[in-house]
Amino acid sequence: MRKVLATLLAATFVAGTSAPAAMNPISGDPVAIDSGRVSGTMLSSGVRAYLGIPFAEPPVGNLRWAAPKPVKWDGIFNADRKGAECIQVLRPHNINHYFGEEPSSEDCLYLNVWTPPTAKPGAKLPVIVFIYGGGFTIGSSGMPNYDGENVAKAGAVYVNFNYRVGALGFLAHPELTAEQGGHSGNYALMDQALALKWIRANIDKFGGDPDKVLIMGQSAGARSVSLQLFNPMAKGLFRAAVMSSGCNFVADGVGGGQMMTLSEAEKVGLAYQEKLGAKSLEDLRALPADRILAVQSETQVGAHVEGVRIQGAIVDGYVIPRQNGEMLASGDIARVPIIASYNQDDIDAGMSPLSRVKTVAEYKAAVQQLYGANADAYLKLFPIATDAEVPAKAKRYATMAGLETSSRRCALAMSKLGVNGYVDEYSHKHPYVPGVKIADQDIATIGAYHTSDMPYWLNTLDKYNMLRPTRAWTEADRMLSGQMLGALIAMAETGSPSTTALAWPATTAKTDVKMDFDVPAKVVPLDTKRLDWLAAHPAAVQARSTRPDRVRD
Repeated sequence: MRKVLATLLAATFVAGTSAPAAMNPISGDPVAIDSGRVSGTMLSSGVRAYLGIPFAEPPVGNLRWAAPKPVKWDGIFNADRKGAECIQVLRPHNINHYFGEEPSSEDCLYLNVWTPPTAKPGAKLPVIVFIYGGGFTIGSSGMPNYDGENVAKAGAVYVNFNYRVGALGFLAHPELTAEQGGHSGNYALMDQALALKWIRANIDKFGGDPDKVLIMGQSAGARSVSLQLFNPMAKGLFRAAVMSSGCNFVADGVGGGQMMTLSEAEKVGLAYQEKLGAKSLEDLRALPADRILAVQSETQVGAHVEGVRIQGAIVDGYVIPRQNGEMLASGDIARVPIIASYNQDDIDAGMSPLSRVKTVAEYKAAVQQLYGANADAYLKLFPIATDAEVPAKAKRYATMAGLETSSRRCALAMSKLGVNGYVDEYSHKHPYVPGVKIADQDIATIGAYHTSDMPYWLNTLDKYNMLRPTRAWTEADRMLSGQMLGALIAMAETGSPSTTALAWPATTAKTDVKMDFDVPAKVVPLDTKRLDWLAAHPAAVQARSTRPDRVRD
């Protein structure tokens, strides 16, 4: 049992600031939850923030590479600052998603709760839960662009949390499988499920309704959401799901690939052990975390580490019983309404061979490689007449074949199971400050890039100017953000994203439409004929670049 008397020592500084923030007591605290008593801090907006609440024992020692265990404490836990991010490479200071240094630790299983100023226990407010992305090797709930203050100001309870990433989150190993009753790996997904159980058990104490929980994730976070739809441990823990970039549970993995089996993942674990020169699981658990990170392959946020590649989720027979496609076919999926979302200039376009063609001849050659005997039929449906048209049209066609097709298929699959699916494309380019330099973006050519929708969904636009001016936001941007956040809250409240400000019909075989989040936002028809052809004629699986020319996180 852990005694917590004052501040969270692992997180001495709030990200993006140079000194600890003062704690402003909340009238009525402490809140009594399953773990113990907790006190938060009142923000200047009146929003009540409970930051850095532990939802599990620190996953260290013998709990490294083990299922997370619920935590309890004596005394009052002062939840006035965010917890440390899980072990990962750190970020250069000149990239798009640098918002200030965050402390890092293996002791990282913490969550944050923001509640509206007038929220009271039992108020039964809708709950938005956000799961970060980052290719399953980076990411943090402490990033300010994932903050929940403005969500709470809009009337919902907002929660985000950390989960283990990289080798510490997904390492499978024969010794671990023997220790854990026939399965190993997927610790990150178990962290997520335990956080959702914490929310189910405790969110009413903060004014939230445990029956109105929406889970949302972006990129690897979207993949996490889709996996929780199939996870027996997460059954009944949420009433709606949103996947941004994107939903791909109809075909397992990008490009239709399959998730690793346990035996395949154990071989990766043995390669990891060999790379580290460890003789046993005991030796692996004795190594400092930086040694573990040093041999993990990483190509994000400027890192270029050639090591053992951790590929994420594993069909372990426990957290993930079978391949998602098999489970969907037998109806073994949470039957909740979903939003399947993608961006106009998303990561799939950057990873497609079509993104690298510059001439009509190169385009036709790439199509031949991708579609083989079906290449001529493809070219009739997806023509490009001149070299000047190639960049824009090839990128658009790549998006249609990638996340647009998979998002539509997810929505239609849910429709067949009797629940609604909604599709949207975020197509609005950020308004940049003229001349601003961002190391991982060319502001002259970048469009609606991977992750660019997130500050609109969560109304965190101003976080992008917290360290230096990068965006010249307009009232139109703020209106669009209000519409998108309103849709999320409505989805949590009612199961539908439609609001009085923005009607949003479900995507079905009869109403084959999507929401286009631009200025103005509008419902537009999907290109049914071409999308049906793409769904019926999947491209050959290609080796995709591990260093895409699109922003990852």
